[in-house]
Parts: sequence; C-alpha cells; structure tokens
Amino acid sequence: SPPLSVSPAADPAVISPQDPTLLIGSSLVATCTVSPDFPLKAEDLYWTLNGRRLPAASYAALGPSTLSVALARLNGSRQQSGDNLVCHSRDGGILAGSCLYVGLPPEKPVNITCWSKNMKDLTCKWAPGTEGETFLHTNYTLKYKRRWYGQDNTCQEYHTAGTYSCHIPKDLALFTPYEIWVEASNRLGVAVSDVVMLDILDVVTTDPPSDVHVSRVGDLEDQLSVRWSSPPALKDFLFQAKYQIQYRVEDSSEWKVVDDVGNQTSCRLAGLRPGTVYFVQVRCNPFSIYGSKKAGIWSDWSNPTAASTPRSERVAGGCDPKGGEQNTTLRRELKQFFGWVKKHAYGCSNLGIKLYDQWRVWLQKSHKTRNQV
Repeated sequence: SPPLSVSPAADPAVISPQDPTLLIGSSLVATCTVSPDFPLKAEDLYWTLNGRRLPAASYAALGPSTLSVALARLNGSRQQSGDNLVCHSRDGGILAGSCLYVGLPPEKPVNITCWSKNMKDLTCKWAPGTEGETFLHTNYTLKYKRRWYGQDNTCQEYHTAGTYSCHIPKDLALFTPYEIWVEASNRLGVAVSDVVMLDILDVVTTDPPSDVHVSRVGDLEDQLSVRWSSPPALKDFLFQAKYQIQYRVEDSSEWKVVDDVGNQTSCRLAGLRPGTVYFVQVRCNPFSIYGSKKAGIWSDWSNPTAASTPRSERVAGGCDPKGGEQNTTLRRELKQFFGWVKKHAYGCSNLGIKLYDQWRVWLQKSHKTRNQV
C-alpha cells in the first residue's frame, strides 16, 4: 500500500520525551502516541534509530494507539546534531521524530596560549580538556578584560589558528595586563578554564626574516654564508631580536640548529660536507621589548633557501711531503692553533674567521698542487 498520507493541519503522532539530552550510559523509554484523527493502532507502528529498525523485543504497547521503545546503555551521539529516533507506520510512513542528544558535559578548557603578531593583535588557542570529545555540540567562548578595570569582552573571530582558537584583531592596550579565559558550554553543562594573565608586550612574535640568501665562501668546501633582513616590523617598534638558523642536507629530513646567532643578520656555517646541497631557514625572536623580561615567541621559519658547497678536489691517499725544512714542533703548534681558531669560528662567531679562511685557501691550493705533481 502507498505510504500514509498526512494532513499538514495535524501531527499524525507525538513522541515523548521530545529531543531529550542524556548522559552516556543512560537508559530511555520513549513513547509514540498516534493522533485520534489517524486510524492506526499500536501494533501498526515500529521504531528506527538513525535509520536502523529497532528490535520488536524492545517495544511495549501502552494503550490502543501508544507504542513504547526501551533503549538501554546509550552510547554517545553519532552526530552532534543528535541521533534520529523515528516512529513509523507499518507501511514505512514517518509519523514523528525526536533527536536524542547523548554525551558528556564539557571539561574545563586547558593550556591557553596567546601571541601577538607585531603588537597589533592577539591570537589565543586552547585544548578542550583531557578527553575533549563530548559527543554533543560544544560551544567555546574566549573572554578577556583588563585586569583592574574594564568590562568583559568576547572574542568574535574563531578557528583562525585551528579548531580551538580565536583572534582579537584590534583595540588592545599596551602596558596593561589582561585576564583571559575560555568558557565551554553544551546541553549538559558549562565549564570555565583557569584565568590566564598576560601583557601583550610579553607575547610578541613577528614575521620570519626576509631576503634570506645562502652563498659559497669562495672556494671553501665546508662553509656557506647566510644573510637575511630583519622583519620590517622590527623597525617600527623599540625592540631587538635574536635569530636562529636550521639547516639540513638535501637527502635528509633532520635539521641541525645553530643557536648562537645572536642579533646579527649574517652567519657562517662551517664543518659542512663538500659538494652537498643544503637547505637553510632562519627565524626571529623579539626580546627586551620596552623592558619586558619574558623570552618572547619565535616566529615561523623562513622559506627554505638552498645552496651547495664546492666539491672537494683532494685525492684520497695523497702523500704529505716531509721536507727537512718542516719543523715537527712548529707543525704541531700550528695545528693546535688552527684547531683553536676553527673551534672558535664554528657557528656564527667571527673570531679569527679571516685568518682561518686564509689558511684553508692556502691548504686547499697546496693539496691541488700536490695532486698535479
């Protein structure tokens, strides 16, 4: 027979309870009562949950036109908009529906971290508690206010830096501590995070360094020179920056980090492999901002820049002539001296680097001369 025709003027049936909210593990008895205007009895009805027919063993007729269904130990809703519990007529027609919201109350949000890009805005992110999943639509609201005065403000731009984040684009005061917290709410309750206090000046980050150039150092086969420009925003504010470099060889995913760059905008990488392509990145960390003693926040890394070291022209097994004019003691002292220079020139210190370069060029030329003999 064709599906039951329903008049728009009347509901064919009513489900009770309508759209209930339940904790995971709860049990529920729902009833479907057919309107007197429809010639249907309890035995003409059946139930589905999310499109799947529920077993007749869970039904009970509570009257001539009322059929119940018992649901035990409910799991979390499959979708945040609720699970669909539907009462049908025997021919498949839909008589009434109800949404079951089964889940958990929200947990207290944790791990609130914030940063300000060039002191012009503030972005915060957080974690939704230890478990996170509530199986219900949970709304997160970031709130903030000046510590000693001012009213509560609500952040408006969510999901800008991930699922649990919000961006405050303007109207922030400097030299003023802020209180920041996150409220989580769903159908089963409300949870509020601990309050975080911060000063914008203590959470400043900036753009990555620009114009990163990597080049060879003459014919030195184990070195590369790295130069870059300070982020433009550094010129607009009274703060300095320290830099960090990381580099890797072309066929490796492991980065090596150089920490001792300081606030200079150039660096010499030493101890590299000859004839090898290296990828280099630089990042920036503002510090000493208007007297702030906080460490600052590192920027993103710059885009990788590639360069290769010169190939070695040395021949393995070459002889080292030992003319009588060479003094063993002098050679040992020179070796120790140049070892000392190399040690102190490694990384980004300029101590003795010119002398070390001259010695390396001379050494490479001497090797080439020997290999040609």
